[in-house]
Amino acid sequence: MALPFAPGDDLIFQLESGFGLLRVLTVEQRAGEMIWHLLAYEELFPDVETAEAALADADNKLHIRAAHLPLTEHAFEKTPVARLGNRPVTEEELAPYRAWLAHGGEVFDRSALLLLGLR
Repeated sequence: MALPFAPGDDLIFQLESGFGLLRVLTVEQRAGEMIWHLLAYEELFPDVETAEAALADADNKLHIRAAHLPLTEHAFEKTPVARLGNRPVTEEELAPYRAWLAHGGEVFDRSALLLLGLR
């Protein structure tokens, strides 16, 4: 099943303690499998509207919890998210992905929430 997300998409997920944000940095295909490269923010929000407002506020600097999470498509499918919007991915955001590429990093087959220690 092809996931309906693209680079630059801001994604929201829900926990008991609030709503969190992920961001799609890029997507690549390796050996016939899609690899999703995500960024995770630290903040949790009380509702979707507050999360959207934080993303829309150019002066608001969200804190990064994980600068790069490379996930298999299976793992990403297990990460319950919804798309909030799309913004261009910056060179600064792509730097950890490029470092991962240069060093031949690992791809994870666990959901983003499990990798972040969230349930």
